[in-house]
Order: sequence, then structure tokens, then C-alpha cells
Amino acid sequence: MTMHNPLLDAQLHPRFGAIEPAHVLPAVEAAIAAHRDAMRQCAGAQGFDAIFMAKDRADAALSRVWQTVSHLNSVANSPELRAAHDAAQPMIDSYFAQVGQDRALYEALAAIPTEGLGEAEARALELTLRGFILSGVALEDDARAAFVANSVEQGRLGTEFANAVMDATEAWTLHITDAAKLAGVPDSDRDAMARTAAAKGLEGWVVDLHAPSVRAVTGFAQDREVRRAVYEAYGTRASDQGPQAGQFDNSGRIADLLRLRQGAAAMLGYADPVALSLSTKMARDGAEVDAFLVDLAQRAKPKAEQELHELTDFAREHLGIDRLEPWDIAYTTEQMRRAVHAVDETEIRAHLPLERVLNGLFSLVTDLFGLEIRATPGVPVWHEDVRYFTLHQPGQDAPVAALYCDLFARSGKRGGAWMDVCRPRLRDEAQNQIPIAYLVCNSASGSAERPAHLAHSEMVTLFHEMGHCLHHLLTQVDVPSVGGISGVEWDAVELPSQFLENFAWEPAMLRTVSAHETSGAPLSEAMIGRMLGARRFMGAVALLRQVEFALFDLRLHHAAAHGKSETSDGVSAQVVLEGVRRDVAVIHPPAWHRFAHAFSHIFAGGYAAGYYSYLWAERLSADAFEAFVEDGADRVVLGGRFRDHVLARGGSRPALDNFVAFRGREPDSGALLRALGLAA
Repeated sequence: MTMHNPLLDAQLHPRFGAIEPAHVLPAVEAAIAAHRDAMRQCAGAQGFDAIFMAKDRADAALSRVWQTVSHLNSVANSPELRAAHDAAQPMIDSYFAQVGQDRALYEALAAIPTEGLGEAEARALELTLRGFILSGVALEDDARAAFVANSVEQGRLGTEFANAVMDATEAWTLHITDAAKLAGVPDSDRDAMARTAAAKGLEGWVVDLHAPSVRAVTGFAQDREVRRAVYEAYGTRASDQGPQAGQFDNSGRIADLLRLRQGAAAMLGYADPVALSLSTKMARDGAEVDAFLVDLAQRAKPKAEQELHELTDFAREHLGIDRLEPWDIAYTTEQMRRAVHAVDETEIRAHLPLERVLNGLFSLVTDLFGLEIRATPGVPVWHEDVRYFTLHQPGQDAPVAALYCDLFARSGKRGGAWMDVCRPRLRDEAQNQIPIAYLVCNSASGSAERPAHLAHSEMVTLFHEMGHCLHHLLTQVDVPSVGGISGVEWDAVELPSQFLENFAWEPAMLRTVSAHETSGAPLSEAMIGRMLGARRFMGAVALLRQVEFALFDLRLHHAAAHGKSETSDGVSAQVVLEGVRRDVAVIHPPAWHRFAHAFSHIFAGGYAAGYYSYLWAERLSADAFEAFVEDGADRVVLGGRFRDHVLARGGSRPALDNFVAFRGREPDSGALLRALGLAA
């Protein structure tokens, strides 16, 4: 099978249609064997190219196999693929841990003369050596073995955590046959629910726990009991509570992950997982981050309390809801938004056809960064909805980068939105490989009669993920380990994504991308004005929720060092979360709510002790975008500067240096406070 295994193809595009679960283990074994041989050669070589660049190319070859498997596991999950992925995951984790502890390889890298190295090469070598230290290369034999075992177990638990969330999401549905129970839900969402029902051989409508369905019900359904049922099922996924109580429970995995993360930090000489996490980030320590978050909360909480009071009054006076419950918040917010700002999300969505939004986004990339984006058919994809685009210098046929777009929710695809790397930029005497990215969202699909339309929040998400993709696609760094998003400090990696979000709010962009589904008319100037007026509607409440998530993550991982994260009932995360809510929240979910049990960002993603990065990077992005709206701003010039100093440079120098090179100074927190409406 190895000779014909499509996962081992070295060609530019994965042959998704040819990849089967049976290919996974043989491919991973072969890729690891090839990488192991390459590392032996590197350890016995001399010079930067023969050691470091050879390692970087070998790393890219191994990642080519595993990233493809991981990607398919996220977007085209099946029991067979999951089993193959889960069987290979410990092999990959164990092998990466072993490489990180290869002293001969480390010593060969450490012996490379730094004189004459370029900025990117020197930075890449510095970060790689630090990575070896954080992988336990300096540990003694028994400790090194324990560290490897710890890493493997963390990988296994993270995968199991994500699988449990996906299984819980897929397992629960609400079959509705009475149309009155979906009164208020937009027609496009009702159509999607009807298609889900038909696919199951049922009459009526099926509500599931994928994001479009949940948003539609909690935000628009007039039936309070239906809202509560969906809110409870979604808020208790993979936990000990709710309609699936105990069936996919992540409680034990959370406790085990915290214990393992504390163990790994201690083995490396760090006080707790927070200190270990921040050793590679812009923020200096946990105290600085905690103070940053608490300051935001203190500034926002009085306004948030006022917002909630006004929402409560509106619910009582206009909706007949005497006691505002958490499952009423999104619905009441939407009703009040309509009443106060005359902004109807359903009406706005009818004006935002996906194709026009996508074209507007691509035109923005052309205007700001000087690249054309062209649809390119004929490339293998993993689902018929997936589209492939190439990026070109104006007037040139050869692409400089490429992008897969997978935008619709479906069974077997995990929720949320993300960007991931398909191929890094590789340029040397042997090859000239363009960077390729995956852009993944979970919007509701359309039909022949009613093409897909986006809620404005989904348009913002699309722009956000495109910002991440551009960080990868526009790199000019020929060292993969610091090209694109690689090597960028985690609390700065959201800068390009949050920066690009701002353009989804610009009146010119909204006029360009909008066309009503029946009349073809763009959004009116009055509606755009009301949208902008409502942009920060309930904004302080939303900000506090982000602060709550970030403080919970930070304090939970800090508590891991002090035994505060382990209790006999297995819901220690809940105890920490409730403490954070007492400090900063104005909305308090019911005691049975289990947000942490589906918080995949920190338990199955890369944001452990780092979720604060969204708000930290928003400080950078608000300041960067403010340059584009200052009097006399030349957007073409500024776009070129942002491309050259931030996107093109990636991790080849510290993120702060990239920002200063673009802005001409260090970041100013005032821009974030102004953007959030919290400036004094």
C-alpha cells in the first residue's frame, strides 16, 4: 500500500478523493521513518543549510501527511477515519516528543555559527533551540521519558475531548412538526431545518446543535420552551448535565489535562502552565495578563450592568418576559436591536448573498495588498461544497499562493470557524512550493431556489478567517518554521484576522456586497447607518463574556499548580468558572450549565493558558486599523506597509517589531478603548 498511498504523495495538492482511512497508519509510519532518517543526517552534518534547512524541509514533509489527516478528521469525520486518526495520534505525539529531546540534533543545531545568518534564519534558529528546551531536551533519562509520556497522553485526551464535543453535537436533535414552534425563525434557517428533516426521512423540521441551527433558534424563535431546550442541550454538551448527561462527559478529561499540564510545566521548571505558556508569548507573565483583563472588566462592567438592566426592562415591557433567563438573552437582544436601532438581522441577511460577500472580500485583498484571487476548478477537494482559489500578482498566470474554502455546516464537520495550513512556502534550489491554506466556516448552506446568504456576524467571521489565511499566504519568508503564522507569538497571531474584520463594517464594503435576494437592491444608507449605530449594542456585555472566558482559562491553569483544580465531584472547572463569574460577569447561567466541557479552544486546541490572546491582539488590531481611518490616510500605501511589515514577515522577527515597523511606534491601548466605546 505504501507505494500507492495518496497521503505520501509529494505533489502540491492532496488527493482527497483517493485518501481512505486504511491509508492513515501506513502513511504516518512511513513519514515518521523518513523524518527519523533525515534527523540522523542532520545531527551528523554541519552548517545552517545542511542542518537547519534540511530539518525544516523534513518537518514540512511530515506535516504534509499529518496535517492532511487532521484536516480531514475535522471536516469529513467518519467512524473509520476517526479510529485511524486516533490510532495514529499517539505515534505522532510520541515521535515529536522524541525529536524534541534528541540531544545530538540539539547540539548540532546549537553549534551552527550565527555569524552571517539573515534575520529570518537567526530568528528561526533561536526559536527552534528554545523549542527543544521546552520539549525537555535538558531533562535526564527518566524525566525525559516521563515528559514524552505526558505529551502523548495530552494529545490523546485533547483528541478525545474534541471527539466528545462532536459526538454530543451530532447526537442531539429536536424534531418539530408544529410550524408555530418555529415562529420567528428566518425562512432560510427553517428551510435548512426542513432539509435536515428530509435527509432523516422525517416530516417537518429538525433542529440540531450545529451553530446555524442554534443561532437561529436562540436568537429568533418566539417559543420560549424551544429556546430553552436548545440552550440547555447546547450548553451541557459533553458533560454530566443536560439531556445527554454522562454520555459524552468531558469532566474527567478536563481534570486529567490540567494535571498533565501542571506536570509538564513542573518538569521544565515553571511554576504552572500559565508561566510555561507565556514563556513564548508577548505578555511578560500571568499577573500582567490578569491585570489587563481585570482592567477591561472594571471599565466595561458598569456599562454592561446598564445594558442588562435595559434589556430586562425591554423584555418585561415589550415581550411579556417577567424574569429574563439566559435562554432569553439572544432573542431579547435581537428584538431590542430591532426596536431601538431598527436593525433586523433577518433583513440584513437577505441582503448578503455569499457570492457577493466573497467577491467583495477578494476585491478588498486586491485593493489593499495588490493580489488577484481567481476561482480555479479541477483541484481535488473533500466535499462538493469546497472551492479552490489561487492568488496571483496582477496580470500573471503563475499563482503565488492558493486557498481552499469550506464554508457550510454539515454532519461530520466540527463546529466553529478556523484557518489551517495545507502547504507552507518552500523555495530553494530543489523546489518552489507556493503556500496553501484552508479557510473553514460553518454557515447555513443554500439551495437552488435560495442561494446561501450570510448573517452579518458570519460575514465578519469570514473576514476574520481570511485575515489568518493572508498571514500564511502572503509570507515572503523562505524558512517554513518562521514563515506565515509559524513562529508568531500566540498572543499576536490574531492581529491580521481582527484587523481585517473591521472592513466588514465599512459602509463602502456593505454597499458593495449587498443585494436583496428578491429586489437586488443594496442595503440602504439608512440601514447601514443603523447597523453602525448598533455595532456596539450590548457591546459591554459581549466584552465581559470574552474577559470571562480568558480569565477562566488563565485562572484555571494557574489553579492547577495549587491543587485548586481537583475536587472529588469532577467539576473543578465549574468551581473556577463560577469564581470568575462572581468577579466579572453580569449574566449568570444556571447551575447545570457546563460551558467548560465544550471549550475546545483550551482543551483540544492551541489556546490553553492563552485564550486572552484574542483581547490582547485586539489591542494591536484596533491600533493598526485606526491608521486606515485617520485623516488623509492613503489605504494603498498603508495596505502595502501592513503586507510588507506584518503579513510578509510573519514569525521572522518578534511581533512587536513587526507592529512598530508598520505603525512607527509601540501599540497604544487607547485605540482599543475607543473601539470598544470605553474611552474616558
